[in-house]
Amino acid sequence: MPTPPRVLTVAGSDSGGGAGIQADLKTMLALGTHGMSVLTAVTAQNSLGVQGAWELPVEAVRAQYRSVVDDIGTQAVKTGMLSSAVLVETVAELLAGTPVPTVVDPVGVSKHGDPLLAADALDAVRGRLLPAATVATPNLDEVAQLTGVRVREEAELRQAAEAVLAYGPRWVLIKGGHLPGDAVDLLTDGTEEHWLRAPRHDNRHTHGTGCTLAAAVAAELAHGRPVPEAVAAAKEYVTGAIAAGFPLGAGIGPVGHGWRLRRG
Repeated sequence: MPTPPRVLTVAGSDSGGGAGIQADLKTMLALGTHGMSVLTAVTAQNSLGVQGAWELPVEAVRAQYRSVVDDIGTQAVKTGMLSSAVLVETVAELLAGTPVPTVVDPVGVSKHGDPLLAADALDAVRGRLLPAATVATPNLDEVAQLTGVRVREEAELRQAAEAVLAYGPRWVLIKGGHLPGDAVDLLTDGTEEHWLRAPRHDNRHTHGTGCTLAAAVAAELAHGRPVPEAVAAAKEYVTGAIAAGFPLGAGIGPVGHGWRLRRG
């Protein structure tokens, strides 16, 4: 059997299985890649929110990364929860020595509004992590956190994209899912623009959408697809996963990562 493309996620653990490392690995498997992980933090988390978070030591993060990349290798990297400035700087340093496409999901808060990034880490994200990104995938809250730009309508997505691109990623995908109406995202490198639209599903069980989309982009890039094609395919996948979201616990349930398998 041929070896599938390999994708490495550097992110936190969601004990409820809906977001973080768990969502990334499920997405990578669903999209025909071999997912590998570098754990940056452990969270006590369920459908109601985050009850606790514990950052791993920098030495543990670096050792996991080197262990995987130096032996197995990877065709793409995706970053998620990096809760402190020292973790952001460490991961940025590791990425600089790994010449593969990188998807940066600048996780700032959880689906429930729990903070997942220290305020003093924002400068490191702007100055070290975003310049390492092939694609950065902020949602509107993260755009505001990083740039001060607040988007209230679709026409303002361009301004948000320009503000994020100023920090150096090659492409930015501004996720407009928090706006009313259809779910519209803007992918741009400052020259090309790709507007991605999908109908909004009447489904409140959307835990893990950001992680899932970024992981899907990384998986598609590992297959060798160009950025616009990879992002369009990832958008299709996450739209289907949202439609397949299901109740779990007493709060917000996860998206359905295996929707294509069930459909098949």
